Amino acid sequence: MITIRHFPATVAFNDAVVPVIPKVPSSMQEAAPLAPKQPETLDSSDYRIVIEPSGKRVKVIFNGETIADSNRALVLHETRLPAIYYLPREDVALRFLRASDHRTYCPFKGTANYWNVEVGAKSAENAAWSYEDPIEEALGIRGYIAFYWNKMDAWFEEDQAVEIDPGEGLTEYSNPLAAWMLREAWEATSSAELLDRLGRQLNEAGFDISRMNVIIPTLHPQMASNAFVWRRGETVVDERDFPHYGLQSDAYLKSPLMPIFEGAGGIRRRLEGPNPPTDYPILADLIKEGATDYVAMPMRFSNGKINIFTLSTDRPGGFTTEHLGQIHEILPILSRLLEVHAMHRMSRTLLDTYLGAYTGQRVLNGLIKRGDGEDIPAVIWYCDLRGSTALADSISREDYLDLINRFFEAMAGAVLDRGGEVLKFIGDGLLAIFPMEKAGTSKEGKDMFCGRNACTEALEAARDALARMQDVNAALAEEGRAPLRFGLALHLGDLSYGNIGSSTRLDFTVIGPATNEAARIDSLTKELGVALLISEDFESYIPDSLVSLGHHRLRGVTGDKEIFTLPELAPTADG
Repeated sequence: MITIRHFPATVAFNDAVVPVIPKVPSSMQEAAPLAPKQPETLDSSDYRIVIEPSGKRVKVIFNGETIADSNRALVLHETRLPAIYYLPREDVALRFLRASDHRTYCPFKGTANYWNVEVGAKSAENAAWSYEDPIEEALGIRGYIAFYWNKMDAWFEEDQAVEIDPGEGLTEYSNPLAAWMLREAWEATSSAELLDRLGRQLNEAGFDISRMNVIIPTLHPQMASNAFVWRRGETVVDERDFPHYGLQSDAYLKSPLMPIFEGAGGIRRRLEGPNPPTDYPILADLIKEGATDYVAMPMRFSNGKINIFTLSTDRPGGFTTEHLGQIHEILPILSRLLEVHAMHRMSRTLLDTYLGAYTGQRVLNGLIKRGDGEDIPAVIWYCDLRGSTALADSISREDYLDLINRFFEAMAGAVLDRGGEVLKFIGDGLLAIFPMEKAGTSKEGKDMFCGRNACTEALEAARDALARMQDVNAALAEEGRAPLRFGLALHLGDLSYGNIGSSTRLDFTVIGPATNEAARIDSLTKELGVALLISEDFESYIPDSLVSLGHHRLRGVTGDKEIFTLPELAPTADG
């Protein structure tokens, strides 16, 4: 039976020294659950690795075949993990091993490559691993191969079968840094606050962190990832958004990030000495800042997505195994906390992107059931593209989508820049609103609203949209393509603003007679040959600035309605 060296550990709790006993880990490579004991100080002296000769003949059996048989086995003891045999490659039956794409990273051992073990019809996925280029603390196991105890069928020492208890011999321990994570870190309300607290806590414990980064890929139409940069001595965490086009930049392609995102494991570079490595440009910058060590580690979310956590220190001698061991142990906790914040940011982004900021906030505030909503007065913006059916039949799908998106970019961009809310794209049309501001309460207790500001902003947005469409059509003319024709209507009225649909598929939108009237006014642009038409209800808030086009009947609407437009768009007397 192999022996497991014990490294005693205690934790100070309420002025008493209490031993902490871990639970049995779920796998051979997972640290035992962290003990939620509160330390008075952080002490990392209990984490270490030891490599020593076994001195025994070790044999591994799988599906009736000898997978390994060696008199030269090494035993690696790592704090809080069961002892592991590492076997010389020459003593392993490599014909039964099939390389897999799986990689894991340890900041003081390096990147582990994995194999599936296959014998006949039986296989064990990612059952063997090796550190081909280990970090200096683990150079003794370079190229040696290890196997999961519980994925092999039998183990022998000196021809005696060994019954392995993964929990036997695990050291008593505490990781006070993990205790801090459980006790305080969860209180942080954002990723930036969490990293600021963590950075200060690490340095209070003597880790001498000079810079700490977290890079989290995100679902965003413009941004590829969120980055958070903590620097010692700065009071604010630098939050950055990394655009999609940045993935093709030299700064990214020549950074340590790309290989880690592609699954290559982590990266460790010691930066002291006469010729420190500068294979990544960031290392030269860190050396100028006085950094002595750098580590970049993959950090997975629960869905398997890879994120990156980087640390640099200016401590003489760089990171110790004890420091990296404790940091490595808290990564699962840190990852889950960051994932919660990332999910909140992603939810906010997706709601803003697909519903709009105004509507998305209401959904986040709890308006999620069918029928939830409110009655609001607002300016209604309705526009659509003219001749889109014929256009779609005459050009390729790619060209048609390009034209549609140019149109929507001009219209939606103008709305959003003036504080409007784009509710939905309907085929080749767009529905948006400019909510009125609450102006007070009447004597009867009813809310009163001011429409002038909403009308002013909507009208300026319309002018902007017309100017943008002129630019779009100018660009199309240079490309030898026909201009885009469109109609735009501005109306004003009371709307029912909320959730409609089936019980399992809802849409947060506006409904009511005013919405239908806006669509009818938009249709009238075809008859009058004027791109922008404005209702009399809208005009009442900004009199004397528009030109009347007379009274017109709207389909499905009782009575004639006076219609207006901008002076520069009104037809002249000679037609």
